[in-house]
Amino acid sequence: MKYTPQEVIQFIQEEDVKFIRLAFCDVQGRHKNISIMPHELERAFEYGIAIDASAIEGFGDEVHSDLFLRPDPTTIAVLPWRPEHGRVVRMFCTIIDQSGKIFIHDTRSILKQAIADAAAAGYTFSFGSELEFYLFKLDDDGEPTHIPYDQATYMDVSPDDKCENVRREICLTLERMGIQPESSHHEQGPGQNEIDFRYSDALTAADNAVTFCTVVKTIAASNGLYADFSPKPIADQPGSGFHINMSVRGSNDDQMQHMIGGILCHVADMTRFLNPTVQSYNRLGVFKAPKYISWSNNNRSMLIRIPAASGEYRRMELRSPDCTANPYIAFALLIWAGLDGLKNGISLPEKANVNLYTAGPKDVWDMETLPLTLGAASKQAEGSTFIREHLPESLIEHYCRH
Repeated sequence: MKYTPQEVIQFIQEEDVKFIRLAFCDVQGRHKNISIMPHELERAFEYGIAIDASAIEGFGDEVHSDLFLRPDPTTIAVLPWRPEHGRVVRMFCTIIDQSGKIFIHDTRSILKQAIADAAAAGYTFSFGSELEFYLFKLDDDGEPTHIPYDQATYMDVSPDDKCENVRREICLTLERMGIQPESSHHEQGPGQNEIDFRYSDALTAADNAVTFCTVVKTIAASNGLYADFSPKPIADQPGSGFHINMSVRGSNDDQMQHMIGGILCHVADMTRFLNPTVQSYNRLGVFKAPKYISWSNNNRSMLIRIPAASGEYRRMELRSPDCTANPYIAFALLIWAGLDGLKNGISLPEKANVNLYTAGPKDVWDMETLPLTLGAASKQAEGSTFIREHLPESLIEHYCRH
């Protein structure tokens, strides 16, 4: 249900809510929040709640330190793991400065701008996420280890799959928060898991991805485990990806092709934001993580595959990003790249019909690769007209110079 500010205030009063978490992300996509009491909520909606931006990476310095969080009432969700009496709710926020303008590094607002640009051009994009993570045991002091919770493999069942009950609890918690998981299963690596979401609008999908990571970490901790979303936590095991499914509303085959053409055209420029850590590049090109700029139907060795589906379920899947990406930036850049393909009729390159996991040099000699180091990805992003057209210079500099 989409609440108004007054409806949220009424809900808080009637449902024994004692704490309101105002949630946002830093530029890297790390989930942050501040809790307020119910009597502060009306002020929060009207003026925002002040935070010290100088303490948050990429938000400012001591000279320009005051920013304000203004909650979005449509995003209210009860946190099921908190007490039933004296309940806790969460709302995502718009970040504003002292003049009331949207903060330039509010990445959720950057995604809103991309959505608005798409709407102005007559397009609506939908997204679905597939997020992978490892569950590791804790040591005697409660600190994370790199000992997997089990030794199961792809889609194994219990008792080999010890993660089954944790995934079940995660999915039920997400449902109680209004988020609809589509499926869950054990992944290829020991202690590795995947949970997939039903597609939704871009902003909701990004909010859900951020919420998902918090829920997974919380439920894992309550079970005496540590959830690791890093791209390559175990050197000789599969990395964890953030597979992004994307479609354009009312798309026919030509529109879908031009959308994918635009993304393939700009994906190397975007890689610094889709794969933002040094460890990200240890994952690419190993096991099932792609490195070649390629596409095909159904073929999971490709950067982009078009799964077997029709009608409203027809989509593309981008397989290179990992969970250290900020989903708001990732989705925004994909929308802008897709729009470029649609507006300019960018054609798809020739479909690749080889298994890139086993291909020899003769099969790939003429195929471009993604940037394969963080430095190469930074250099590509800094020199990209596409990136500079859409992201603030200061945000690009923060990513590429830090």
